[in-house]
Amino acid sequence: MVDETVNFLTASDPFEERYAALKKKIDNANHIVFFGGAGVSTGSGIPDFRSANGLYKNMPEGFEYERPEDMLSRKCLIADTANFFRFYRNSLDVRHYEPNSVHKYLAKLEEIGKMEAVVTQNVDMLHEKAGTKKIYKIHGTAATNRCAACGKIYDADAIFDSPDAIPMCTCGGSYIRPNVVLFGEKLPKEQCMGATRAIARADLLIVAGTSLSVYPAAGFVNEYVGDLIIINQSETPFDRVANIVFREDMNTIFDRLLAEA
Repeated sequence: MVDETVNFLTASDPFEERYAALKKKIDNANHIVFFGGAGVSTGSGIPDFRSANGLYKNMPEGFEYERPEDMLSRKCLIADTANFFRFYRNSLDVRHYEPNSVHKYLAKLEEIGKMEAVVTQNVDMLHEKAGTKKIYKIHGTAATNRCAACGKIYDADAIFDSPDAIPMCTCGGSYIRPNVVLFGEKLPKEQCMGATRAIARADLLIVAGTSLSVYPAAGFVNEYVGDLIIINQSETPFDRVANIVFREDMNTIFDRLLAEA
C-alpha cells in the first residue's frame, strides 16, 4: 500500500524535510524490504566497486587485467586460476570487518517486526553479523566455498588461509571455489525467487548503496510499484520515480535512525 501522506522529494530538497519524510514512511510501514549494494559496507571499511575509492579506480598493482570484473569472472577462474585466487584473496577477504549502523538498524527493524527481508548484492556476511535473519543473497556469500568437482563445502578460511596458490579439495578432483556469483555466472534461482516474493509483499522498498546500473540485479527494483526510497551518493536510473532521494553519506542517515530507534 502506497503512503500518500508524503510527497515526492528530490535530492535538492532540504535534508531535514527528507529525513522526516523517511522516518514517517518507516513508522507507517509494516513490510519493509531493504535492497543493498556495495555502498552499504563502505562504512565498515570495505571498498565498493565504482566510487572514487572503489576497486574500479584502484586496481591493485601486479595484475595484468584492467578491470576487477575480469579478475572476478568465471572465465578467469577457469583459464587463469592462480591469478583468480591471488586477486580474490587480495580484494575480497572480508572476514574481519564489522557491521556499521546500516546493518545494525536493519537488524533492529527485523527485531521489532517491520522488516520483511534484506536483499543484498554483497557477499561480506555483515548483515548476518548484525543479527538479521531473513536475507536473500543474490550474489552469493564469501562465508562458504565448495569443491568445483564433488561439491564439498568449506568455510571461508579454506581459501584465505590456504598456503597453496590454488586451494585444492581433499577429493583431489578440483580446486575449492568461492560460493559467490562470478561475472559470467547466473544468479542463484532460489535466492532470486525469494527476493522477488519479498519485494512483491513490501509496502516500502529502501534501496541503498547501489547505482542500480547492473542487471539482472537492478531488475528487482524495476518490478516494484510501491513507496520507494533511494539512498546513493551518485544518481541512479530510478531517482525520477522514487518518493524520496538521498545523495548524502548513508551512514549519517542510519547513524541517526539507529540512535532514534
